[in-house]
Amino acid sequence: MRKMIGKAGHVAALATALFLASCSSGSNTPPAKRHDFTIGWSIYAGWMPWPYAQQAGIVKKWADKYGIKIDVVQVNDYVESVNQYNAGKFDGVAVTNMDALTIPAAGGKDTSAIIVGDYSDGNDGVLLKGADKLAAIKGRQVYLVELSVSHYLLARALDTVGMKPSDVRTVNTSDADIVGAFGSPDVTAAVAWNPQLSVMKALPNTHQVFSSADIPGEILDLMVVDTKTLNANPDLGKALAGIWYETVALLKRQDAQGQAARAAMAKLAGTDTATFERQLATTHLYDTPKAAVAATTAPALVTTMTRVRDFSFQRGLFKGAASADAVGIAFPGKRTLGDAQHVTLRFDDRYMALAADGKL
Repeated sequence: MRKMIGKAGHVAALATALFLASCSSGSNTPPAKRHDFTIGWSIYAGWMPWPYAQQAGIVKKWADKYGIKIDVVQVNDYVESVNQYNAGKFDGVAVTNMDALTIPAAGGKDTSAIIVGDYSDGNDGVLLKGADKLAAIKGRQVYLVELSVSHYLLARALDTVGMKPSDVRTVNTSDADIVGAFGSPDVTAAVAWNPQLSVMKALPNTHQVFSSADIPGEILDLMVVDTKTLNANPDLGKALAGIWYETVALLKRQDAQGQAARAAMAKLAGTDTATFERQLATTHLYDTPKAAVAATTAPALVTTMTRVRDFSFQRGLFKGAASADAVGIAFPGKRTLGDAQHVTLRFDDRYMALAADGKL
């Protein structure tokens, strides 16, 4: 995921990430305490609280509380936003769990996921023409953005019906082209995300046979921050948590203020309120810090990240790694997946927990 227009270019992005990491990770000098920070985001329903918070003054409110300044910056291309974070142009970025692992973490940039914001609960789906059962996908060409969460969703779907990746042939298709490609009579299978997914589902004789709602909690949307920067500036984590939960609480309200906030977010996303509301309906927001902490500390997250890292390794996204264990992933409670001496992705629930306890 994670913008309404694209998450492609993964292989090129990873190559860039590895190069940038090799250039930037040589210094062991700890970051100094700082005043100004920049956070990157791209358009996706679950991330629209960030630009709205800046527009509404919520970012400034929380930054002022901690005596810092935070600039929330839009990047039109999702992968480019992650690359800019990787290059040190951003201190944090809105990213999926898979991309946090395969771009900065696999490239050697120590990254902390401080907010687990939501999971896709139907925003991503597998479509077939002329069949309403997933088993009918066998032998078909499947159009998707290869090496993206669409590819991961396909692999998980195939698992559920006892198929292997070799039972289908994927055709790499950009998110910008997938709607047009699926409109061709010769194309009978595809994996896509919203809003393209909703357009494609409306085509005649088309059926959604699997979606991210069938693997709840696996395609996660995060706010990640450079770990060294965070450790030197914990007030950044506190401010970001305060911003997020205040804004999401407003987003969920059903009164006039909530409606106005959702309308403003829709406008910032370049869509209408009704479309934005439909996308929110297939986005499971962890709208309270307590719910987010529970999700982050649950054993299910380790299971999910095991699946994600195994898929990523098998597809060659851990360049030069001898095994999936090469990239260490840390979880609350001192749990570690993979190489505990080379942890570069950390699920850090401290700031969500402070919000849950009312201690921000």
